[in-house]
Amino acid sequence: MSKGKESKPHIGIYGRRNNGKSSLINRLAGQEIAIVSDFAGTTTDPVKKSFEITGFGPVILIDTAGIDDEGDLGSKRIEKTLASIKTVDLAILVITDNTFGEFEKQLIEEFKKTETPFFVIHNKSDLKQLNDTTRTFIVSQTNASIVEFDTIKAENLEKIIRLIKTTIPESSYKTPSLVGDLLSYGDIVLLITPIDIEAPAGRLILPQVQTIRDILDHDAVSIVLKEREVDAFLRKTKIEPALAITDSQIFTKADASVPRNIPLTSFSIILARLKGEFEHFLKGTPKIADLKDGDRVLSLESCTHHVSCDDIGRVKIPRWIANFTGKKLEFDVVAGLDNLPRDIHDYSLVVQCGGCVITRKQLINRLRPAIDAGIPVTNYGMAIAYVQGIYDRAIEPFVKTKQSSLDYL
Repeated sequence: MSKGKESKPHIGIYGRRNNGKSSLINRLAGQEIAIVSDFAGTTTDPVKKSFEITGFGPVILIDTAGIDDEGDLGSKRIEKTLASIKTVDLAILVITDNTFGEFEKQLIEEFKKTETPFFVIHNKSDLKQLNDTTRTFIVSQTNASIVEFDTIKAENLEKIIRLIKTTIPESSYKTPSLVGDLLSYGDIVLLITPIDIEAPAGRLILPQVQTIRDILDHDAVSIVLKEREVDAFLRKTKIEPALAITDSQIFTKADASVPRNIPLTSFSIILARLKGEFEHFLKGTPKIADLKDGDRVLSLESCTHHVSCDDIGRVKIPRWIANFTGKKLEFDVVAGLDNLPRDIHDYSLVVQCGGCVITRKQLINRLRPAIDAGIPVTNYGMAIAYVQGIYDRAIEPFVKTKQSSLDYL
């Protein structure tokens, strides 16, 4: 599966070879959906297509290899097909000729395992319609909706579009606020953004852009400045921001510059709360102190990028954790959504980046093996804050907000 560089809802098309999966996508494209761009993978990769669904919005459709593929290359294709289920928000299972057997059951088991909603299309119904026996059997296996379809007449195309709209989880396309629940109308938010070797030329990094937009959406004011300007700005303007957000790499500088009465956190931490598993991060981060000599730490990057000599995930965080613990530790780094180099049980800690370029579903499924195995998980920003002694301050805005909600209830 290619790297998750689209945070739009992902829809996977699954089924056996020659069931008309690609034809279904092409029919959708020609009638209801405008193709924006294509992303072709390798011969073993599913193909990703970006679409705009009228009345819904942009989605990524993933055309996968047949679940019944054969041979060595076929096995690799099947492996990629099954792996893609962890990244999709909705699955469409395509069957034909009233055939529903072990291959389909295997896919449904994977859908259930990853909590992926799905519906079934009986394709090529112009050649053979869905009979009552097959329909009854499918209903006995799943509660999913079943649609008759043929790519020639496309009579039920509108029904398929409606099912996509109603079956896909709302959380996959309605993005919750990053910091809106912390702000009131007209509040000022201070964004501390270092311009260093990892900053893209002429641009801000994605989490900073996302945060600025979220602040504007909540009728608040964002002030962006570099770390060396913070002291002078606060002294000259006498402004008291409602919140300060910093790049995690300069947490200690921001902590020294921002008065204690002003809440302070990081871009990585607000993304951790947005994307999910925040409760597990809160529990797992303090486990850094329990690491022992010989323990192995896994760092998960969600994107691929040029690696600098002082890379945050590959160099700085390992150095900071090792210095904090005083232990001899081993570190592995995995970029994108690639497979892990070892069994998850070989690790004593997993450190996840902010996940700004992947979906909530992708991030949750990325961390699920570690959580299910009882391995502590943390986040770049939370780990940095912990080893630098400002963890309590960094999570305070969110812990306080949660406690306030509980008090209200």
